[in-house]
Amino acid sequence: MTPTDSSPGEAAPPRVEAIDRALTLLTVLADAGPAGSSLSDLASAAGLNKSTVHRALGTLAARTFTIKLPDGNHALGPAALSLGSRFSSRQHLLQALRPAIFELSRTANELVHVGSWEGGDIIYLDKVEPPSRTIRVWSVVGQRVPLASTALGRALIAASPIDYDQLPAFVRNTATTDHPVSAERLREVVEHCRQNGYSYEYEENEPGIACIGVALLHADTAFAAVSITAPANRMTRQRQEELAKMVQSVLPPLLPEGVTLFKP
Repeated sequence: MTPTDSSPGEAAPPRVEAIDRALTLLTVLADAGPAGSSLSDLASAAGLNKSTVHRALGTLAARTFTIKLPDGNHALGPAALSLGSRFSSRQHLLQALRPAIFELSRTANELVHVGSWEGGDIIYLDKVEPPSRTIRVWSVVGQRVPLASTALGRALIAASPIDYDQLPAFVRNTATTDHPVSAERLREVVEHCRQNGYSYEYEENEPGIACIGVALLHADTAFAAVSITAPANRMTRQRQEELAKMVQSVLPPLLPEGVTLFKP
């Protein structure tokens, strides 16, 4: 069964014809390779008439998803090619981060998370538990939580070119949670992170749990963050500072090439 097939007795999912045609054309061009395809061959392979293909290519070309070659053929453009490279790059970086976060968890003897910013949320991408200490935290890889509630999210905000007057927009989706965050509190932590290199949260995402967070940069852009999580009663200010220094000493030698830690 293909992804678009429906089970017996189920209605087929609705399709947007224009999007479906565009995706079909991109798939045919991907199969054609760098030499591309003529309008006639493209229409034939896609099962569409030439005028429809011509209009669709005009829109795709305007967004650089396709280009017209000197010989008149059409081929995938830089926007389409960048989607694959961006996905592969992110997956590669996450895989390459594993040794670093394992060593950080081992050295700190605490739980370590990696997360990225998606919309108004942090999504957990990886999680490493210490070998000799169990920490009850309700986090799951793939789980989404409000950006402003987490040390991960606060570190990413601090490492990004976001003005303080923009911070209220980031706390709105915490209003209906059990731990709403004020713009003033978010500003306090972001300022601290920009001055000291690490963010923190104290029982603002989960009762009894506290974290510190540091952003990871690639090509001078924050693409993810790493956090160290511990029971709140163990996460004193002194412990926060110890863990922040640990991040700065343990991670840099183990980070993939081109990845650095955010620093003030």
